[in-house]
Formats: sequence, C-alpha cells, structure tokens
Amino acid sequence: MAHEPILVVDDSPSNLKLARVVLQGEGYDVQTAVDAEEALRLMQTFRPRVILTDLHLPGTDGLTLTRQLKAQAATRDIVILALTGCVMEDDEARALAAGCDGYIIKPFDIAVLKRVIAGHLSRVGRS
Repeated sequence: MAHEPILVVDDSPSNLKLARVVLQGEGYDVQTAVDAEEALRLMQTFRPRVILTDLHLPGTDGLTLTRQLKAQAATRDIVILALTGCVMEDDEARALAAGCDGYIIKPFDIAVLKRVIAGHLSRVGRS
C-alpha cells in the first residue's frame, strides 16, 4: 500500500506534523490542510484514498466536510476517518452518522493509527 494518497485536515500544526511524519514513514503520499476549504482546494488536484479530519475546524467543520464529500459520486468512496479529541459519548455516533468510516481519538496511538488506515485500505482494495 505504499504511496497511497492520504489527506490530513487539522488546524493544529503539531497534529499535522506528527501525522505527516508517521504516515510518510509508512510510505504514504501525504498532503495536509488546515481547514475544510483548503482541503477541498487540494482535492482539485490531489485524490486521497483516505482523509483524516478533525471534527472541530475553523469555518466548515469536519462533519460538514464529510457530508459534502460523501454526497458526491466522485468522492463518496474515499475513506474518511474522524481524528479528534472529542470523547463525549455521542461524538463517535455523530461522526459515523455524518459518513465517517472510523473514529480515532487524539492524542492518537501511532500503532493504532497505522493499523486503522491499513485495515481500511485493505478492505476497499485498490481503485
């Protein structure tokens, strides 16, 4: 699964850097965005197989971004994983209801992050 494209959307520079370093170390092609608007601009030329998105972003939040992407034929098959510090009982249910394919709590365990991404990529196969 080397070179699989992944987009990380988070307004925290330290979270973006950590995710980029970890995922590039696994051989993924990683792009980052600080908000949903930047993510959508990047996606005009970059087609991720996986998107990791924080739920609380400035402007358009991660749940709205997920709904938008899952509503479009061209992007509905992208695996979207909520990568968030939200740990209230209903947060995971809200993320899944919005269309997220998984939910990873920050601060994330690096081994868990790698395993979850690899698992989703192996299930959806290569496009």
